[in-house]
Amino acid sequence: MAGLRAAFRRLGALSGAAALGLATYGAHGAQFPDAYGKELFEKANKHHFSHSLALLAVPHCRKPLWAGLLLVSGTTLFCTSFYYQALSGDPSIQPLAPVGGSLLFLGWLALAL
Repeated sequence: MAGLRAAFRRLGALSGAAALGLATYGAHGAQFPDAYGKELFEKANKHHFSHSLALLAVPHCRKPLWAGLLLVSGTTLFCTSFYYQALSGDPSIQPLAPVGGSLLFLGWLALAL
């Protein structure tokens, strides 16, 4: 179990580093199709950062496997769908966002257990 806890701590740190890299790219290099794309990218990045921090708390909860898997999968589905739409203008994978958001909600509840 100790290895699992360390893995989620590392994953949270790597996710935070990725969020920082994407924030830098969004601020200095990205070409957005419109103003809405930039706004959507910033929202996705905000959620990416906050849920990276939540992953750092996973080792301290009683159900780290559940909390960690829910937070990782939720962050991946939620943020990726918005990052993709923001950069491409293509909303085709946006239906993944509510699924990801639901998984994030459950991940936060799992942290509380």
